[in-house]
Amino acid sequence: MLEVTQIDYIRREVNQKGNNYSSVATRVEVDPRTVRKYANQEEFQVKLPQKRKARVMDPVKPIIDKWIGEDLKKKRKNHRTAKRMYEQLGEFHSFRGSERSVRDYVSKRKKELKDYQEGVALPLESFPGTAQVDFGTASFKYQSKIIDLPYLVVSFPFSNTFYFQVFPSENTECLLEGLQRIFRHIGGVPTTIRFDNLSPAVSKIMGKGARKLTDTFERFVLHYGFRYEFCNPGKGNEKGHVEAMVKYVRNNFLLPECTVANLDHFNKTLWNKAEEDRHRVHYKKQILQSELYKEDQSKWLHLPEKDFECAYYQEMKADKYGIVSLDNKEYSTSPRFAKQRVKTRLTFNTVVVLNEDNEPIVTHSRLYGVKRKSMIWQPYLELLSKRPKAIKYSSLYDQFPYAWSQYLKDCTEEERKMGLRLLAKLLKNDDFTLLNKALQLASSHGHPSADQIKHCFYSLMNQDRSHMEITPRMKVPVLPNASRGLSHYDAFFQEGGDRK
Repeated sequence: MLEVTQIDYIRREVNQKGNNYSSVATRVEVDPRTVRKYANQEEFQVKLPQKRKARVMDPVKPIIDKWIGEDLKKKRKNHRTAKRMYEQLGEFHSFRGSERSVRDYVSKRKKELKDYQEGVALPLESFPGTAQVDFGTASFKYQSKIIDLPYLVVSFPFSNTFYFQVFPSENTECLLEGLQRIFRHIGGVPTTIRFDNLSPAVSKIMGKGARKLTDTFERFVLHYGFRYEFCNPGKGNEKGHVEAMVKYVRNNFLLPECTVANLDHFNKTLWNKAEEDRHRVHYKKQILQSELYKEDQSKWLHLPEKDFECAYYQEMKADKYGIVSLDNKEYSTSPRFAKQRVKTRLTFNTVVVLNEDNEPIVTHSRLYGVKRKSMIWQPYLELLSKRPKAIKYSSLYDQFPYAWSQYLKDCTEEERKMGLRLLAKLLKNDDFTLLNKALQLASSHGHPSADQIKHCFYSLMNQDRSHMEITPRMKVPVLPNASRGLSHYDAFFQEGGDRK
């Protein structure tokens, strides 16, 4: 390539002075053909180097790109190898190129995608397949009372869509349960999720933007494989989309106060509300949000084969009554665990006490709100049957149905012992339904024994009518009413009672 001054000299000597090509070539010390070329050249624009077309590879590059994109949504063990791609190209697309060409292209494209993802610095809202998460609070009517409950919102900024679920608390178990429900419902996992510095996810904010995650949240992230981002402290605007959606959900779906009889049933109605809302035009893009949502869907990661166990295991020491305390709430275990350490499994709605083999002993509904104590008496009944006099010093009568409370009060000490043993054997999950019916049947002809109640119970359970055999066939004389047990002696010992 000649310098610009040399080209200018050649063009002036040949075109303006009329010198021949050979003489000018001798002076410039170039070939006469080079002089001819530059003397007659019409254009001197910079020509960009043209990329050589790969006639064999070019037709299959879009196919390979599609396969790589699909694989990036899966776990690495499920990714196609370059060799497998080469085999599929030959089998299904009549590819005649070399395996080396495919390997080189696959390696190059994966590196380009990796560099792009790691170096991207555009706002999160620009990308389909991403999400933002936050809690809001709204008032609800529950059991004739107005209470405040949190609701979890997962928004998708690209399509301006969302889902939400209502929970009794903002703890880690509720956060993860809500996210997992939404992942299952949408059939995928957002590639990147931005959070505020929620305490259920972040246990400590350290220097230079580093964060220490809670153990359960960290395992949840590993299980589902999404990338997480956290806002800088005091910078809630960095998740402005979900902030706006929290207000939008409250104003459009939760006002005035919704009546909630069963929270699980109520949450199931919220899927349709969110999905019907997306049949409107995007406020900026002038495209139906339902169409943009499809682009979000196309980028989501695949769901793992198994659900994550949204539970937290904790060891606690029981007091002398076998009671453990969690979040200022009390839960019963078993008398044999008095002053012992026990393992508990905590989910958003249950507290399960486990034995040494990690088998459930009792399962409590997790307490929220003003109620402070959950007592399941079944593990205590065997102990009470051995110490029947202690029953009046416990709150057992407050826990039992009225019929059973009255029955036990009317029993003699020995009858009460047998009745408690019967309850210890037959009561399951504190469900008295069948036992109430059995007691009612057995009491139709007077105060029944524990064996008579047991007979009626199994007859009802097996749906036979053998309990009818207890009906006497002979005419029984009417006897005067008699009080049972020792309760009539209580008055004798009361202060001011008749001591004659």
